[in-house]
Amino acid sequence: MARFIVLYNSSVPAREQMANATPEQQKAGMDAWMAWAGKAGGAIVDLGTPMQSAARVTAAGVERGNSEASGYSILEADSEEDVEALLDGHPHLMMPGSSIEVFEALPVPGT
Repeated sequence: MARFIVLYNSSVPAREQMANATPEQQKAGMDAWMAWAGKAGGAIVDLGTPMQSAARVTAAGVERGNSEASGYSILEADSEEDVEALLDGHPHLMMPGSSIEVFEALPVPGT
């Protein structure tokens, strides 16, 4: 089985989304995520967490982050297509301006 990092992107930062959601909206969102997690089952290695862009560090220095990455999960599956099938209908995609990127975690050479 391969591991995949699933990166949730949004045009609205996660912190802002959470601050502006009513308790009812927060509960409905978590219920939708838990329903998806139940469907994904054992494929979930780490359900992940929301995240806030902080900084981009380069050889030239540090700049304040402006990434649209707003959360992540780590999944295990036989193929990228299997992960894509698991993400079909994912609740993150119900938000306007959202997308999901899938990255395969490759083995580290020599380990």
